[in-house]
Amino acid sequence: MPRSNTSSNSQPPTLYNPALEHDGCGTGFIADLEGRASRRVVHLAVQALVRLTHRGAVAADATSGDGAGVTIQLPRALLAEDAAGFGLPADQLDRLGVAMVFLPADESHRPNARRILEEA
Repeated sequence: MPRSNTSSNSQPPTLYNPALEHDGCGTGFIADLEGRASRRVVHLAVQALVRLTHRGAVAADATSGDGAGVTIQLPRALLAEDAAGFGLPADQLDRLGVAMVFLPADESHRPNARRILEEA
């Protein structure tokens, strides 16, 4: 039986209920000990991620994920030319950020979504 999130000293119930806790058992860390960037490290990280379906990292359709993913260093040298095209000088690449954005499936809604994103 799940534990109640109420306390015995007549305090109001908290928002936290330990019975609903699902720990992040699928947390991992993969790196090259010499600090070298490589496709192999990314490949190993993706393999590890694929093996995390036991923690519920799969949506109801059994083919898409829950947002779990792999974090990598930004390839600043690779993005430098594009950054310069947006007005970011080469000596300020440490200010560079990258975002993955999912636009609406309905193409008629995409221009407005792009406008909102660009304004932000």
